[in-house]
Amino acid sequence: MRLPDVSRREALRTAVALGSASALSACLDRESSEPVPTGDPDAKPARQHAWRAHVRHDDHGNTQLPRHQILLYLTLDGDGPPSATDRDALAATLDALDSAYAWSHEGLLHSIAYSPAYFDRFEDALPEDIDLPEPTALSPFESPTFDRQDAVLHLASDRSDALLEADRALRGERETANGVSIPPLTDALRVDSRRTGFVGAGLPAQHQDAEGIPESRPVPEASPLFMGFEAGFRRNQATEDYVTLESGPFAGGTTKVIANLRQRLDDWYDEQTQEERVMEMFSPGHAAEGLVEGVGDNLGDDSQIDRFVDDIADHAAEYGRVGHAQKAARANRDDDGDVRLLRRHFESTDDIGSDQQVASLHFPSLQRRVSAFESVRRAMNGTDVTEQTPAVRQRVNNGILEYIFVRRRGYFLVPPRRHRVFPTPRPE
Repeated sequence: MRLPDVSRREALRTAVALGSASALSACLDRESSEPVPTGDPDAKPARQHAWRAHVRHDDHGNTQLPRHQILLYLTLDGDGPPSATDRDALAATLDALDSAYAWSHEGLLHSIAYSPAYFDRFEDALPEDIDLPEPTALSPFESPTFDRQDAVLHLASDRSDALLEADRALRGERETANGVSIPPLTDALRVDSRRTGFVGAGLPAQHQDAEGIPESRPVPEASPLFMGFEAGFRRNQATEDYVTLESGPFAGGTTKVIANLRQRLDDWYDEQTQEERVMEMFSPGHAAEGLVEGVGDNLGDDSQIDRFVDDIADHAAEYGRVGHAQKAARANRDDDGDVRLLRRHFESTDDIGSDQQVASLHFPSLQRRVSAFESVRRAMNGTDVTEQTPAVRQRVNNGILEYIFVRRRGYFLVPPRRHRVFPTPRPE
């Protein structure tokens, strides 16, 4: 298969999505001649979710997530706990991956997490302080498919050649990755679903020829996401320390929610002005004060959303709409004012289960307790605002709810590295 004559970045994103041998060849042809750095297993951090110190940052100190990402949803065949053979096979695979790649955006970052369904295979229950319920609907207007596979392996790199080579080796389609022999992941687990994505300035603009985005190609080149604004401001994100479990057998781990949201952005771009988009993404106060220029890089490391959290009722009455970040922030702060969630979302054009190109968002969120994520998501519904102001309805004028549709959601526990291989509910 020959890739079309498109830009380098588009070709690399397309290669990751295709995941084939010919795509890898095209990817290798276009990538840098610099070798991908190999790994030192002993140098890997104790926390699987320790990424911030190992990726790029912008001029304001905001984390720049790896540009190419893959989620492999995995199922352990049969009933009951994994066997000793399964454990040995998975350990060999993950250890080889550690040797093949440096723990960085120039190598490969990865983490494996386990679902409530996985832990149900055991007679023992998880410790009571581990908050990992079954996934559920979090608004009256959503009906997502729940991801209940046993595990999910998250892979991320700026180097699409590294990512794709690792992905194909893990799925048993090649024997080595970055010169290291990789026992296939499929020796222990079946790949139930493979989902790809991308994030960073330029990539969404390159890939806006997808269902859900107007033909006018309105996504700004400077935007890291399809909706046209910066996200993940450092001061509006939880720290890795904050989301880390502090005690018990899984100390050093965290919980992870991964949602997939379809985006329908025709009205977002064709019917809304830039000022109205600022109102609905941030808050009406941001628009009134002219706080957001372009995609919002001028905000630095703080979206300033905390200034407007208490103004929701007044903004709804005055402007007839409220902001997405404004609503969510109400539940995304603890009693000391610290942010509760660490969001690591990235875009996709996968239409899971078909060959269509559809604008969607993969939304991984890290937090100590899944209930924290559920509280923030319910605050996004703005139900209290709809009861007070007729102009703000269930979806219309209610942040960005008119443009996003939850298709899938799964809950997972990310163990510390020492327990990453098929953990029992009480490993110590």
